[in-house]
Amino acid sequence: MSGAMLATMLFMSGEIEIGRDKRARQAYSFDDIALVPARRTRDVRDVRVGWQLDAYHVDLPVMASPQDSVMSPETAILVGKLGGIGVLDLEGLWTRYEDPTPALERIRNADPEQATAVLQEVYRPPVQPELITARLAQIREAGVVVAGRLSPSQTQRHWRTVVEAGVDLLVIRGSVVSAEHVSGSVEPLNLKRFIYELDVPVVVGGVTTYTAALHLMRTGAAGVLVGQGGGASSSVRQVLGLHMPMATAVADVAAARRDYMDESGGRYVHVIADGSVGNSGDVVKAIACGADAVMLGAALARAEEAPGGGYHWGAEARHERLPRGYRSHVGTVGTMEQILSGPSDRADGTLNIMGALRRTLATTGYADVKELQRVEIVVAPYEPS
Repeated sequence: MSGAMLATMLFMSGEIEIGRDKRARQAYSFDDIALVPARRTRDVRDVRVGWQLDAYHVDLPVMASPQDSVMSPETAILVGKLGGIGVLDLEGLWTRYEDPTPALERIRNADPEQATAVLQEVYRPPVQPELITARLAQIREAGVVVAGRLSPSQTQRHWRTVVEAGVDLLVIRGSVVSAEHVSGSVEPLNLKRFIYELDVPVVVGGVTTYTAALHLMRTGAAGVLVGQGGGASSSVRQVLGLHMPMATAVADVAAARRDYMDESGGRYVHVIADGSVGNSGDVVKAIACGADAVMLGAALARAEEAPGGGYHWGAEARHERLPRGYRSHVGTVGTMEQILSGPSDRADGTLNIMGALRRTLATTGYADVKELQRVEIVVAPYEPS
């Protein structure tokens, strides 16, 4: 076979030759794609953006990321009252300190060169089970959906405390989560057995591939997080060399959802985009690629009420041996309500995110977020002027 014929075949299959012994397929980020308006439009007052996650109807397709710069018990309650789901990090500052205010001030005031070391030191005290119970009780008393996050490595240690505290939704979230973890030193968490034996719905991730997502869906998860978490504060690509552009990742996981529905006889698993969703345009594109909802981190860290005070960091940034993230400055643009539901006085997609989603639904002629998954998409890389 000639080199020209091989190159043509690779092009037609969507693969690119990196070198003689390595090929890769093209993948796309949200910045690489755009939606195409349809032949029909709709009145913006007639569109719906709510979704159903297990037994819970949610007015907004938004989960607030379980990062201490974004979610405190108070902001989790606020997001719930505004129509979304606030997820509290149950291994974060609010379960390590009775009063995390001094710890937050140390993180915010740290010199940039020392910020990672400060994060490691601040998160050194152990998680206290009684604080897990107290924080979840505080959220429950407010009458909103109670959601908490555990890492895969700590789920076996704390899940019973979390369930007994009355959590409605358990999120098992890590940079990379698989249904088949192999370890020669400790017994790994058996997600399939764990989820089926649990009395509460579980959202698990992150994953970025069709195969990994399909395996997680088979565990009985109610939802799958797409992405490696961290978003604007992550350095996973620089440290580990891992990265999957989110438009392709969401579309691949949506394909896994479709095939799992056929395999399971109709069981629907929700797909939640978790990463690279920094503005309203990214939210729209994530749903267009197949997501049912989005997990917002940096977008909500910009709220006046956010505990980070204009700074943002995730669990990856505080790892005691190999940090894979950093404290980043995202600034403040408005209140949590303005960010989610407006009004907006900015044209950059950081305020009134749900208003923008409703406007896109109206412009493309779709009635709800599920229908928007059928919209036409083109490859159109964004070039800032």
